[in-house]
Amino acid sequence: MNEKVGLKRRLKFIHVFVLGLALLTPSTVFDTFGIASLATKGHVPLVYMFAMCAIIFTVLSYVQMVKAFPSAGSAYTYVQKTFHPNIGFLVGWSALCDYLFLPMVYALAIKIYMSAYFPSVPEWLWVAIPILLISVANLFNIKVAVSFSTFFVLLQVLISGIFVALLIGGMMNREEAGSLFSLEPLYSANLTFSAVLAGVTILAYSFVGFDAMSTLAEETINPTKTIPRAMIALALYTGITYTVITYFLQASYPDVSIFHDPEAAAAEIAPQIGGMLFASIFLGIIIVSNISGGIAAQLSISRLLYAMGRDNVLPRKIFGYVTPRSGIPIYNIIISGGVALTAVFFDLVTAASLISFGAFTAFTFVNLSVIVYYYVKNKRRSIKETFLYLIFPLIGIGFLSIMWYSMDAQALLLGLFWNTAGFIFLLCITKMFKKSAPMFDFDESEPALIEEDKNHTAVNEVNI
Repeated sequence: MNEKVGLKRRLKFIHVFVLGLALLTPSTVFDTFGIASLATKGHVPLVYMFAMCAIIFTVLSYVQMVKAFPSAGSAYTYVQKTFHPNIGFLVGWSALCDYLFLPMVYALAIKIYMSAYFPSVPEWLWVAIPILLISVANLFNIKVAVSFSTFFVLLQVLISGIFVALLIGGMMNREEAGSLFSLEPLYSANLTFSAVLAGVTILAYSFVGFDAMSTLAEETINPTKTIPRAMIALALYTGITYTVITYFLQASYPDVSIFHDPEAAAAEIAPQIGGMLFASIFLGIIIVSNISGGIAAQLSISRLLYAMGRDNVLPRKIFGYVTPRSGIPIYNIIISGGVALTAVFFDLVTAASLISFGAFTAFTFVNLSVIVYYYVKNKRRSIKETFLYLIFPLIGIGFLSIMWYSMDAQALLLGLFWNTAGFIFLLCITKMFKKSAPMFDFDESEPALIEEDKNHTAVNEVNI
């Protein structure tokens, strides 16, 4: 009776954009500033500009594949449809690294902050409580998750604006107004290409998660237009915002080695520019921002598990089930919450490393999917199409190759171990490749539904 029950279309452009922004967590710019400043020799805003340019080509590839397959499976679905169900499974399995460990990262970040201020409280509580809050939020209608995310995102935008205003005010009071327009954060004599590459490897993590928006395609009104617009808007907004914030941070503090803990420079800067009251508010918003990111991250992994369960790659009765009334894949929420609780056994570096491996694998194959699906199979080869379906994806792959080359050795080892486990699982479900991995038969009537939804919501669409 529940076989006809699917995800319900409720989301508009602003909902998708906010969920994506919540997942990226705008306050991440403060968490990574110190370590990035050390790696880039004081040129963080320049490297953010470079990272945005690098990632935008992969964003464009996701845009093209969302238009072809507006399904909840993201890279898993694109590769499955373009190459082969078995390859799609392996890419989806690798992407699970990205999605499964994202909620862990947010919980671990909260644990680090809270354990420092309340050392007598058992550390596992600072993992369990956030994961519980995140899971409860996602058990409700998806618009409840959007409401949580909207509130937390607004707090982050507000605190970021105040932070920058205080930086500017401090520079003006110190009679350093001229440094507001300095080129030092963008270029100086000690800038090297190796420093840029080192910084890109770190700061690219700030953009990991934009692809998760494509997992909301089956809950989005008119997804072939809404999702692409939201993805492009998110990449540009975050890239520009991060660049502006770090420009004033870097201009105010060109050398972060002066801090007691350079990697946590923002935490030391906050009381200097705004006093202890501002520092306390700043810390509180950082905490709720991580909860917001965890809500969006778990929302995405639950939808990817749903796509794999619906295909019967994972047991359909559990992973492919959605509640008839709310349209929520409830078992996936519970399972992903349970997996996230294992964060008590991990550290932040290990979890982040696995995320990068899974994300870069998915990014690479999505770029390849655009080339194969549009340029090779469908022979879309006009001058404009050659740029869209061949040159741009190749540029995206080129940037990703640099990131692969610069990746931490531990991340590569753990990622290969994870993929080996996935390959063994694939051998089992295909009976040693005697048959293909299960493949969902994409509903060809979907465009009609999309058009119907479009007629009801065209007046509400946001143009970019």
